[in-house]
Amino acid sequence: MRYFNSKEIWLNQLVDTINSPYELLSLLKLDSNVKLVNSIKTKVSFSFRVPKIFVERMKLNDPNDPLLMQVLINSKESRIFNKLAKNISFEKHAIKFNLIHKYNNRVLILLNNSCAIHCRYCFRRDYLNNISNIKNNMNHIINYILSNKEINEVILSGGDPLIMQDKNIKTLILMLEKINHILILRIHTRLPIIIPSRITDNLCNILINSRFRIILVTHINHANEINSNVINSMNKLRQANVILLNQSVLLRNINNNANVLANLSIKLIQSGIIPYYIHLLDKINSNIHFLVTKVQANRIMKDLSNKVSGYLLPKLMYNK
Repeated sequence: MRYFNSKEIWLNQLVDTINSPYELLSLLKLDSNVKLVNSIKTKVSFSFRVPKIFVERMKLNDPNDPLLMQVLINSKESRIFNKLAKNISFEKHAIKFNLIHKYNNRVLILLNNSCAIHCRYCFRRDYLNNISNIKNNMNHIINYILSNKEINEVILSGGDPLIMQDKNIKTLILMLEKINHILILRIHTRLPIIIPSRITDNLCNILINSRFRIILVTHINHANEINSNVINSMNKLRQANVILLNQSVLLRNINNNANVLANLSIKLIQSGIIPYYIHLLDKINSNIHFLVTKVQANRIMKDLSNKVSGYLLPKLMYNK
């Protein structure tokens, strides 16, 4: 294992992963659970990856732990539904795989194809390998944004944009700051939730010194993902004048329950994060077992609206 200096502790935690579902089940005292063991025998193309620091938040001896269920291989991943595309339809908006311009005022840049964790419901799981090297397309992206002055917001996504090291993020922000009509920089990331130490002092200094209004959108599906380390990292971001929003995915047997979502919203706001979106699953063949239908989702959201204040009620989103 490669070790980094103390200022880059998150990089050590990024590579300190469990890459075998059998090892994970053993750590959680679940290796005797026949149902789970048989399920993970399935051959899948999407590799298994879970940082150990995230595993620490999973419950021992609990086969239904909501964090475990998000990452554990399931035999249902291998099912094929003829009506479902292998990849989601947003690809038609991609320009050389790195830039998506779906809405007039904003563009989304796919910076990389790497994530700290491999969530089994990921709708980009088969698409990630097609993402081009951002270095090869950066000039094209900059020129495209320069020529479209109605664009005032850039969204960084991937993979996960915070996989990039601080010095590279700084270089990217400085490049974008030269485009006068860009006012807002939005960062969509799950990394600070999986590995809270990713929010370094250096990163906060970069963000607070940017001319952009910076919004960081976390991806948290369940309140159990939030621990004291996550809260501390979110506090650092808020002190750097970063606006914090959260988006979740509605997942069967994980958070498709108004009480679970109410607990999540309360834990989010206590952490300084505003519940923003909750998405219906973007369906691909390998994630359909997580599906919650629109009818079920609307019923859950109505129930949730009776349990939390309006500012704690995320907006339900789905592809039309």
